[in-house]
Order: sequence, then C-alpha cells, then structure tokens
Amino acid sequence: MARSRKVTVSTDTEGHTAGWAETDLAPVSAPDPTAAAFFDVDNTMMQGASIYWFARGLASRNYVTTADLARFAWQQLRFRMLAREHAGDMSLAREAALAFVQGWRVNEVEHLAEEIFDEMMAPRIWAGTHQLAQRHLEAGQRVWLVSAAPVEIGRVIAARLGLTGAIGTVAEVLDGAYTGRLVGDLMHGPAKAEAVTQLAAVEGLELARCAAYSDSANDLPLLCSVGRAVAVNPDGALLRQARQHGWEVRDFRTGRRAVKIAVPSTAAAGLVAGAVTAGLALQRRRRAG
Repeated sequence: MARSRKVTVSTDTEGHTAGWAETDLAPVSAPDPTAAAFFDVDNTMMQGASIYWFARGLASRNYVTTADLARFAWQQLRFRMLAREHAGDMSLAREAALAFVQGWRVNEVEHLAEEIFDEMMAPRIWAGTHQLAQRHLEAGQRVWLVSAAPVEIGRVIAARLGLTGAIGTVAEVLDGAYTGRLVGDLMHGPAKAEAVTQLAAVEGLELARCAAYSDSANDLPLLCSVGRAVAVNPDGALLRQARQHGWEVRDFRTGRRAVKIAVPSTAAAGLVAGAVTAGLALQRRRRAG
C-alpha cells in the first residue's frame, strides 16, 4: 500500500494556502514533466461528497449517529439556500470544519479514511472518470485530485486510485493532532485555481498543457486556468458554460434525468463537520465517563 509523504504547505504572496500530499507510487515510464491533470472529487471522481461518505463511515462505527447524518442533510439544504443569497461566503463551512477536526490525531483520521474508502467510497467511484485519469497516467502525466476535503483524506483517495497526489484543505496540526484551526481557507472556488497555479510553479508544469475535470460551476476558475477543460457529470450552470466555451462534456450518470448521488457538494464539504461535531463530542463524553 502506498504511504503518504509529508504534506507540503505553500503560501503565495496574497496569503492563499494550498496543501499538497503526494503518494509514494512508482513513476510512470517516459514521463511528460510539463503536463498534468487535475480532477475534482465530489460528483466528478465519485458519486456524492467524500466527506459525507467519511461521516457515514464514522456513523457505522458509532462515532456519530444516524440522527447526526439527518441533521447534516438539513444543514446542507440550509447552506445551499444561504449560498445562493451570499455567493462566495464560506464562513459557515469554515467554522464547521474547525469543529470537526479538533482533537483528532492525523494518523487516526488517515486510518479511518482508508477503511471507509474501501467500504463506502470505492463502490461509488465513477469508472469512466477513473479511466480518464488512467489515460493521463499512461501518457506519462501526473494526476492530482483537488478537493475541499482535508488534504489527508484526499491523499488516501489518491493513493487508493493509483494517482499522483491530492490538493486539499489544510488543517493545523500540533504534536500529531488537529488543533481545530485551518491553515488558510477551504479549498473551494478560486482557491483551487490558485493552488493549482502554485503547484504548477513548483513542479514546472505548463498550465496550457494541463487538463482539469469538474462537475460544478464553482470550479470555473480552475477550469479556465488550464488549456483543456472537461465538464464531468455537469450541473446546469457548468453545462451552459461548457457549451458556450466548446468544452468537452462527459456524463457517466444514468437515467432520463441526471441526478447527483448524495446531495452534499464540494462547496459545502466543510459543512458536514457541523453535523458530526455533536456526535463526536457526545462520543468523547461517553468514553470519558
């Protein structure tokens, strides 16, 4: 099994922070060093939100209850309504993410993420999207996941899928445990494009030779920052943009009307924390008692 390398944190001149976690996979033959592909995770690489399935895995292990998951669904709906009225305001998700990680040890989260990926996420990987990523690898290009989920969870998913690494939200760690504070902001919207630009500078990538894949119009900054943009399982707004720009569209959903699985979206990935925080606190109190 691939083991994680140390998470690299980079901050640009405007204070934007990106976390890069590579996997220790064998390099491909005949590498193409200046081209790479960047894949959104939620509803692009897998059905639903990775952090939601992580919470489902915690519930199955009695870390949280089904009532907490139901509360999450309501909070998700409320968040979406607020997001429409206050576009770009991620303060709710940020506060929830802070509560979610506080006190957890990094190695415990990674171990749980590995188990939960095998049980709940692996069956929900879009085979078509995974195949697209594999084609880039076969061409000697590196493939990175770009997700609002914690970078450690993204790294686990990348390793399980045989990809190069992950870009994700960075949580502050002290003595091997999360402090409950984020380093920078959630990896969402323009932050993804900024992080990819930083990584390209470090790795010597030419963005004009790179590709990006996403399902959401929230990722338009990322899609517009590379030479080749692909809309995968696109929402209505992204589909309109793809048609306007002449971008390739790939839809691996089935049914007369394409419906996203597991309502949670990348934009609210951090919000799942609010739903599980109460359950985590209750579990800790029970253990302490």
